[in-house]
Amino acid sequence: MGEMPLSTLLGTLPSIEQWLRVSSQLIAAIILGALIGIQREWMSKPAGVRTHALVTLAAAIFTIVPTEAGMAIADLSRVIQGVATGIGFIGAGVILKRSDEGEIVGLTTSATIWAATAIGVAIGLGHIALSALGVVLIWIVLALDQLDRWIADRRGQG
Repeated sequence: MGEMPLSTLLGTLPSIEQWLRVSSQLIAAIILGALIGIQREWMSKPAGVRTHALVTLAAAIFTIVPTEAGMAIADLSRVIQGVATGIGFIGAGVILKRSDEGEIVGLTTSATIWAATAIGVAIGLGHIALSALGVVLIWIVLALDQLDRWIADRRGQG
């Protein structure tokens, strides 16, 4: 048996610039995903910092690898479609129906997992600033929980 070339194991070795760019994208994915997860942890929800950081990181990796390999944009769009569809299985796992109360819980957490995926894809495509803005807007939307409660209280009084 012949020896396996190192390039088979490592792929093509990136330049320092490429390594720094990809590393910064992956680190940004972890940080921005964790920021979404922090809000979920703060609200005592089941999917928290680690889940959101991992989802965002994975989405970024799924996007970066084909981009770095020189995949055509049409093929990359199919990868992104697969990621967006596949994450639905994880999101569905956090949605529960409480039969005793007739209440469905976990929809917002499921939506944050989906949003974290979108953030990861955007980071993977090199849009870190847009992704950071997205996380700020996600936090703002999640803060609307107080408005939801106020409306529910008003409905109960009427």
